[in-house]
Amino acid sequence: MSYRDQIDHHRIPRHVAIIMDGNGRWAKQQGMERCFGHQAGAETVHIIAEEAARLGIGYLTLYTFSTENWNRPAEEVTALMTLLFDSIEEETFMKNNISFRVIGDIAKLPDKVQQRLNQCIERTSANSGMCLVLALSYSSRWELTEATRQIATKVAQGQLKPEEIDDALIARHLNTSFMPDPDLLIRTGGELRLSNYLLWQAAYAELYFCDTFWPDFREEELCRAICDYQRRERRFGKTSEQIV
Repeated sequence: MSYRDQIDHHRIPRHVAIIMDGNGRWAKQQGMERCFGHQAGAETVHIIAEEAARLGIGYLTLYTFSTENWNRPAEEVTALMTLLFDSIEEETFMKNNISFRVIGDIAKLPDKVQQRLNQCIERTSANSGMCLVLALSYSSRWELTEATRQIATKVAQGQLKPEEIDDALIARHLNTSFMPDPDLLIRTGGELRLSNYLLWQAAYAELYFCDTFWPDFREEELCRAICDYQRRERRFGKTSEQIV
């Protein structure tokens, strides 16, 4: 029986976040340049987004380009920006009723990429299905630093008292304030770390690591991760008896 057939559709995670790792190593295995791995990975994004929407996942957040990725060779960064511009297909979003959002330090992206992103966000804003979120020029430490600056400014201006600061207020100042925290966080490519991704939001996420490189990650792999998620008991600090 396939993993897709084993899924309990009454227990679909509302928010799935993915660290899409392994594009470069996949390309190397194929005897190709890294850019070919990124191109194959972009195709996987569309495949997984459509499957996630079909399954009824509410939010799919993909770690697309980290703040640390700016340190890669200039030619690779340029190629990634070009690929990002070319791979945003509004037709796919409209066909699947998917809305589109972005989190991260978007001001660092090339102007034409920013315009393309904003255009897609605007045109899909009325779609009522899954929300696909790309984390671009994003890292948790950058996000938390920015949130801290905003809160500190409000305190300095007398708009906020220090004793009013709690976890809910911090969450409202994060880039992700428009969506729930991830229930399931998947990392492909065999690495076992979070790489500065949604560290605040993933406090109670179920973590799933697999060896499959992102270009080879397909619908059945996603369903396998969800089946694994559904076998877990989510207690949020409580006992099993309390959950029951």
